[in-house]
Amino acid sequence: MLSVLRVHLPSDIPIVGCELTPYILLRRPDGSISPDDVPESSPVDGFYLKHRWYRIQSDKGIPVCNVHPSEPATLQCLGCLKAKTVSKSYHCSPECFADSWRQHRSLHARAANAVQENGPEDEEMFGSFTGGSSVGSTVGAALLGLSNGSIPVLVSDRGGGGETWYEVGRTRTYTPSADDVGHVLKFECTAIDGSNGQPVAPASTLLTSRVIPAPSPTPRRMIPVNYMDGMSGLDAEGHLSAAGTFTVLSYNVLADLYATSDMYSYCPPWALSWAYRRQNLLREIVGYRADILCLQEVQSDHFEEFFQPELEKHGYAAVYKKKTTEVYTGTVYAIDGCATFFRRDCFSLVKKYEVEFNKAAQSLTENGVPPSQKKSALARLIKDNVALIVVLEERDANHGVEGGSAPGKRPLLCVANTHINANPELKDVKLWQVQTLLKGLEKINDSAHIPMLVCGDFNSVPGSAPHVLLASGRVDPLHPDLATDPLGILRPTSRLCHKLPLVSAYSTFSRLDRHRRRLDPSSNEPLFTNCTRDFLGTLDYIFFTADSLAVDSLLELLDEDSLRRDTALPSPEWSSDHIALLAQFRHK
Repeated sequence: MLSVLRVHLPSDIPIVGCELTPYILLRRPDGSISPDDVPESSPVDGFYLKHRWYRIQSDKGIPVCNVHPSEPATLQCLGCLKAKTVSKSYHCSPECFADSWRQHRSLHARAANAVQENGPEDEEMFGSFTGGSSVGSTVGAALLGLSNGSIPVLVSDRGGGGETWYEVGRTRTYTPSADDVGHVLKFECTAIDGSNGQPVAPASTLLTSRVIPAPSPTPRRMIPVNYMDGMSGLDAEGHLSAAGTFTVLSYNVLADLYATSDMYSYCPPWALSWAYRRQNLLREIVGYRADILCLQEVQSDHFEEFFQPELEKHGYAAVYKKKTTEVYTGTVYAIDGCATFFRRDCFSLVKKYEVEFNKAAQSLTENGVPPSQKKSALARLIKDNVALIVVLEERDANHGVEGGSAPGKRPLLCVANTHINANPELKDVKLWQVQTLLKGLEKINDSAHIPMLVCGDFNSVPGSAPHVLLASGRVDPLHPDLATDPLGILRPTSRLCHKLPLVSAYSTFSRLDRHRRRLDPSSNEPLFTNCTRDFLGTLDYIFFTADSLAVDSLLELLDEDSLRRDTALPSPEWSSDHIALLAQFRHK
C-alpha cells in the first residue's frame, strides 16, 4: 500500500515568488522507499498522491522588516508614508532603523524628487515591495520618537487569530503570492486509492513560517550616453528604444554549487537557496529585456531544467557550453558553463564555436614546451575554463527595414561569452586564456569582417595584463603581470597583441559627469562588478569593436553603500555576487 512517510520543505522561509517544492518520502506497494511524486495520471499499482496548499484565512497578516525580511516589523517610518514609499517603511527594531538611516533617508529624497519631476506614475516604482493590503495595516497604532533625532515612527500591534484554512493550491509545488504575505501556509499530502478515490492513510502535513515579500531592490535605469539623431528616447518603462539598435547583457549568475553558507556566511540561508535565487534571477534578467544574454556560471542541470525552458517562454533561443570537469556537490555531480541566449524575433544562429582552453593547453604543451616540462605545464594550464562564440544574423525587424532582405544578406554579429580562470596566483594562465580567445576571434574577423562583442567574467581587474590586452591591443613588456611566467608561455611578449579595435562599453560612462564618480579614474571602468565581504572590484566587461558599433546607453551602476548595507553580495535583493552589465549598441 502506498503511504507518505515524511514531507519537508527545503527552505523554512516562504517568500513571494519563490517556488516551494516539498520533498516527499514514500513507501511503495513493494515495500521500497523512495522520494517521488505519484500523480493521478500515472498511479503506482492503482495509488496516487493528492496535494493541497492552504493559507490561514483568519490569521492576521503582519508587516515584516524591509532590512531583515525574516523578522516581523515593530516600527513604521512616517516619512516613508508621507513619501508614499510604504514598502520601505517597516523596521524590526529602533537599532535596525538607526543603522539603516543613511540609506533610508536617501529614499525619502529620491521618492520626493521622482514625484515632483515625474508625477504620481513613479509612486508604483517605490511602492512595489509589498503585496497585499494586510502588510500595510496598522492595528493599535501609536507614535514614537527615536532618541537619535530622526523622524517619528509608528508602532504597530501584531495580532493573531484562529486556524481557519483557505485552499490556495492543488499541485505539488506552490509559489506564494502577494495575498499570502504575513500568513502561514500549510501543505497536505495524501495517498489515494484510485479505485474508489478514498485515502489509504492519514494525510501528512507541514506548516511553513510566515510568508515574507520578495526583497525588491531599487530599479536600475538605462542611461543614454550617446545623443545621436534618430533616437526615439525612453519608452514607457524607462528603457531606451531606437530603430537599428540592440541590447546585450553580461551576467555571472553564481552557480548553485558555489553558493554555500561557508563561502557567503553573511547571506541568509534562505536567500542562498536555489529555489529562491532562481526566481529572483529570472525576474531580474527578464526585466532587463535584453536582446542578447551572456550568462556565466550557469549550472548544466539548471540550464536544462530552468534557464532554457523559462527564457524560451520569453522568446529566447539558447546555446550552451559547459566546462570540462564536473564537481561533486555532496549529492550529485554538477558542472557550470557559459550560456548565450538571443531573441528569436531579433536574431537567428548562423554558426557557433566552442573554445575549450584545455584543448588549447594540450596543443601548446605538445608543440611549445620541452618534454621535461609537459607534466608540470599541463598541471598549470588545465583549468577547465571555456568560451562560447556565436555568429548571429540580425532579422530585418530589428532594423526597421521595409520589404525585408534575403537571408545571408542581413547584418551579422559575432558574440563571445567567456569565464576566465579565477585563481589570482595564475596570472600567466589568465593572460594566455584571453590571448587564445582573441586569436580565435581574429581568425573569424579575417574571414568575415563583422561587428564583435566580447563579454564575460574575465576575473581580471582594470590595469591587469588581460584587461590591458583587451582594451589596448598589446601588453607592455614591462607590465608586472608578465613576471609570473614559469612556463615561458608569454614569451616573446611581442606576441601578446591583437588587431581588433576593442573598447569597453562601460568606459563610455566617462562622458557623463554624474556617473563618472562610479568609475575608476585610471581606467574609466566601473569601480566594481563583484562585491563580496573579502573583495570589491571589477571583473566583468562588455567589449565591442568600435569601428563598427557605438554605445547608445548603459545600465546604471550600483552604489557601494547600498550594497554594503547587507554586508555584500549575494543578498536577499541581489542573488549573485556579481552585478549585471547591460549595454545598448548601434551599428555605425
